[in-house]
Amino acid sequence: MTDPTTTVSTRDAPQGPALDAHLLVDRGAFRLDAALRIAPGEVVALLGPNGAGKTTALRALAGLLPLSGGHVTVRGRRLDDPAERVFVPADRRNVGVVFQDYLLFPHLSALDNVAFGPRSHGASRARSRAVAADWLARVGLADHTHAKPRQLSGGQAQRVALARALAVGPELLLLDEPLSALDAGTRMDTRAHLHHHLAGHPGGTLIVTHDPLDALILADRLVILEAGRVVQEGDAATITAQPRTDYVARLVGLNLFRGTASGATVTLPGGFTLTTSESCDGPVFVAFPPTALALHPHRPEGSPRNVWSATVAGLQRHGDHLRIQLAGPLDTTADITPAAAAALRLEPGSQVWAALKATETRVYPDSAD
Repeated sequence: MTDPTTTVSTRDAPQGPALDAHLLVDRGAFRLDAALRIAPGEVVALLGPNGAGKTTALRALAGLLPLSGGHVTVRGRRLDDPAERVFVPADRRNVGVVFQDYLLFPHLSALDNVAFGPRSHGASRARSRAVAADWLARVGLADHTHAKPRQLSGGQAQRVALARALAVGPELLLLDEPLSALDAGTRMDTRAHLHHHLAGHPGGTLIVTHDPLDALILADRLVILEAGRVVQEGDAATITAQPRTDYVARLVGLNLFRGTASGATVTLPGGFTLTTSESCDGPVFVAFPPTALALHPHRPEGSPRNVWSATVAGLQRHGDHLRIQLAGPLDTTADITPAAAAALRLEPGSQVWAALKATETRVYPDSAD
């Protein structure tokens, strides 16, 4: 928990969810229509492809973009409600924001950057600097109080920005792609620091990110946004086990298809059928990992229940494997070893046979239909 003696807050004894919002924003042909709710102490990650509306949502919550409709309520305080003609400007919201490029004041030291928040909330200069010194110590930068932003590494700058946001005791903390500017080595260390501090933040936290690893490690719950709407939400186990859109399936590394089940047979659009190990009836999703697909130069004999001819559409390195894009009655991806790819002499345009065991598939109801 945050020590109240070293935090400045503009509200006492807040009540209600950290965030209760229905974001309606019209920007030309694009419309954001998304409901978001975050409990105190909860960390939620907002993921989605480019153009999904993630940045629009963050700007609306921060007070940088007014709503067209709906509302934003933070700990029981209505911050934006066009119907009621309520709009609280960004500088009067107890909402902390860490932007993607951190936006530290280049002419101020790390100490004064962090002290800026408490000072702008009415604390005295001495009090603000004391709060800032405490927060810099908490994020492991007690020895960098006098450093200017240009003297800090990327990871250090990110921690200064986090300390500045947390120093005002925000009821809602917004993080915009907080690790995207860091190199791989720094990113791992900074992610661990960030996880530690978010775990101790008593308010709600929303992380806007495109990186599934950041979301899975840092967040308690994931919200998936596509084309301005929430398409799926839940904990990491639920999302990864049962993706409901192609974007989510790619995010968690699964092949995903919609079809209609009759017993252990699922008929896909176009008439192709898959045999599964589970019996269902009605609209379903069928998912399987790329590692479940075996590739053969000729039609295989034996146990696989699902076999089809495919054309290699592309190859790319994927960790220790090669990821093969396959076109055919099913457009899928397969992960195989470089040695297997060499033995098959795979290249774009190659013809192969794909085999999938029924036991490797997951089948679950398509509740959207």
